[in-house]
Amino acid sequence: MRILSEKFHTPYHSAPFDQIKNEDFLPAFRELIQKSEEEINSIVHNPSEPTFENIIEALAFSGEQLDRVSNIFFNLNSAETSDELQQIAQEVSPILTEYSSKISQNESLFNKIKKVYDAKEKHNLNEEQQMLLDETYKGFVRSGALLNKEDKEKLKKISMNLSLKSLQFGQNVLASTNSYYKHITKKEDLAGIPEAIIAQYAEEAKDKNLEGWVVTLQYPSYIPFMTYAENRELRKELALANGKKSFDGGEFDNQNLIKELLNLKQKKAELLGYQNYADYVLEERMAKSPTKVISFLNELLTKAKPYAEKEIVELKSLAKADGIEEMQAYDHAFYAEKLRKAKYDLNDEELKPYFPLEQVQEAVFGLSKQLFGLTFVERNDIPKYHEDVKVFEVWENESGKMKDESKEKETNSQKPEAKFKALLYVDYFPRKGKRAGAWMTSYKNQYKKDGENSRPHISIVCNFSKPTKDTPSLLTFQEVTTLFHEFGHALHGMMANTQYPSLSGTSVKWDFVELPSQFLENFCYEPEFLKTFAKHYTTSEVLPNEKIEKIAQSKNFMEGYQTMRQLGFGILDMYYHSKVDELENLSVKEFEDNYTKATQLYPVNPDTAMSPSFSHIFQGGYSAGYYSYKWAEVLDADAFQYFKETGIFNPETAAKFKVLLSSGGTKDPMELYKNFRGSEPKVESLLKRAFG
Repeated sequence: MRILSEKFHTPYHSAPFDQIKNEDFLPAFRELIQKSEEEINSIVHNPSEPTFENIIEALAFSGEQLDRVSNIFFNLNSAETSDELQQIAQEVSPILTEYSSKISQNESLFNKIKKVYDAKEKHNLNEEQQMLLDETYKGFVRSGALLNKEDKEKLKKISMNLSLKSLQFGQNVLASTNSYYKHITKKEDLAGIPEAIIAQYAEEAKDKNLEGWVVTLQYPSYIPFMTYAENRELRKELALANGKKSFDGGEFDNQNLIKELLNLKQKKAELLGYQNYADYVLEERMAKSPTKVISFLNELLTKAKPYAEKEIVELKSLAKADGIEEMQAYDHAFYAEKLRKAKYDLNDEELKPYFPLEQVQEAVFGLSKQLFGLTFVERNDIPKYHEDVKVFEVWENESGKMKDESKEKETNSQKPEAKFKALLYVDYFPRKGKRAGAWMTSYKNQYKKDGENSRPHISIVCNFSKPTKDTPSLLTFQEVTTLFHEFGHALHGMMANTQYPSLSGTSVKWDFVELPSQFLENFCYEPEFLKTFAKHYTTSEVLPNEKIEKIAQSKNFMEGYQTMRQLGFGILDMYYHSKVDELENLSVKEFEDNYTKATQLYPVNPDTAMSPSFSHIFQGGYSAGYYSYKWAEVLDADAFQYFKETGIFNPETAAKFKVLLSSGGTKDPMELYKNFRGSEPKVESLLKRAFG
C-alpha cells in the first residue's frame, strides 16, 4: 500500500503499475485523503494575513498525490477494469465526493479565499494568477460555499449520489455490451464481409472456445459487420442488440437510472440558484446559455438537413435496386459503403493495408515533429498496466538532431538534444476490461513549482482491431482519423506550460477542448501529407494518387447524415438537462423520440433507444455539453482554413497554434483563439468545408 501513498520511485515518477495491487487502493485513498485534509487545515489555520500565495496558490498545489492516485485508479477502471475494481470504485467514489464536499464547503477556507478575492486589485497579480483566483472563487461558489448549513448537507448528498449513479451507469453499459455475442456457424451468413474481418471473428470464436465465428457489440467487431454483411436479417439482429444495450428491462437496464441522474442534477442546479442544470453548466462555457446552444444547433440543423435528405435519397435508390422498399437505420452503413465505393472507388478493406497502425502512429509522431518540434522515444522499462500498452518519452526537439548515447551506454538508444516534455502511454486494442470508444486522459498534470517544470503523463486509449498471426493491426480510414483526433487531445496535454495544475493542458472551457483534436483530423485528408505515410504494409507501395485524391474528395461524404446524427445527440442532451420535468410523464424512449424527431432520417425502432448507453452525458463529462463537438468544429474549420491559407506546415502559423496549445486555461478561450487567428471564428468556415 505504501507504494501509492508516497512519491513513486519509477522513471519520471511514473505510475508503478507493476507494483500496485487492487487491495492497495482503498487504504491508500483513506491515507491520502487524511494527508490532503491536513494540508487544507494548515492553509486554513495559517495565522498570517490571507494572501494569494498562502491561500490560493497553496490550495492549487494541495492534494497532489491524492490526485495522482485518483487518476491511476479511475483510468484503470476505464481501460483495464474487473469486478473487483468496479466494487472498489463503488466504495471509493462516495469517499472522494465527501472529501471534495468537505473542502468546497469549508467556511473558514472560503472566507479566506473571499478575502483575497475581494481585495484582488491590491495583490498585483499576473494574468494567470488572476485567472486562478477567479476560477478558485467561482469553483467554491458553484460548489455551494454560499449555501446555509442545511443546504450544504443536501448538496453533499446529491453529489455523492451523482457520483455513484453515474459510475453505475457506465458499469451497466459495459456489462450489457459484454453480455451479448452472435455465434455464427454458417460461412454463407458472412457473405460480403472481407476475409480479414472474418479471420477476426474466427479469433473471437476461438477466445470463447466455440467453432465458427463470433460477432460482438465491441466497435471493431460490430461496425464492420454492419458495413459489409449482405445478410440483412443478421444486420437487423445485431442492430437490435446494440440498440437494446441497457434498454431491455434486465439487470443492466439504465432507464430508471437516467431519470434519477437527471433529477439529482436538477436538484443540484436549483440548490445553487439556477433554473436548470444546463444553465449551471453553460455559465462556465463559451456558449454561456442553453438558448444560445439551441439556436446554434437549430441553425446547423436547418442548413444541414436538405443535404442529409439528399444523401438518403441516393442510398434508398441503391436499396430499392436490391428489393428494399423501406430502408432502415440498420441498412445505412451497408449502403453508404456501397455508395462510397461507387462514387470514390474506395472501401475500407482496400484502404486498410495502406494504414497499418504502427505506420499511422509514426505519421502522427512525424507531424508533431514538423509542426511543434516533438520527438518520441519508446521506453521498455517504464511500468505498464497491460502488455498491449506502449510508453514513449516525448522531447521538444526543434533542431531535429539526435544524440547518440550508444557510446555512453551499452544500448543503441537515442535521445534528442532537447527538453523532456511528457510521457505518452498508448493503448490501442479492445479487451473485456476496457470500455468501448476512444479517449485521451492524464495520469499526471503539468505544473511549475519550486523552480521545476513538472511534466505531464498522458494516455491515449482506443479500440482498434488487434493484429492476427498473419497481419498487423490495419486501420480503417475512420480509425486513422480517430487516432489523429485523440492525439490532438494528447498534444494539448503534452504541450502544457502553465504554472498551476488546475489550468494546465486540457483544463479549458469544455466547448473549447475539442478544438485541438478536431483540428488535427484535417491533416488526414491532405494529399500532401497522406502521401508521406499511406503505404502498403507488405510492398511499401504508396497509396495510388487517384485513391489519395478520392480520400480528399470523400471528406464530406455523408456529412449531412453525420451532422444530423451529432445534432440529434446535442439537442437531446440539452433538453435532458433543461426540461427534466417532462420526464415525469414520459418514458426515456418517448422523451428521446420527441426531441430527436427533427434529426431522424430513418424510421424509429420502438424496441431500441440510444439514451440508456449515452455514456458521454450520463457517465462522462459531457452533460449539457455534447453540443461542444459541433461548436468546436466551427473553431477547427476556421483554424485549419488559416493553415491552408498560409501553408499546412507553415512554421509561423504552427508556432501561433503551439502558444494556444500550451496556454491551457490561463486565458479566456476566445481571447486565445483571436490571438492565434486574428479574429473570431466564423461559422461560414464550417459550412463551406462541409457543404461547399
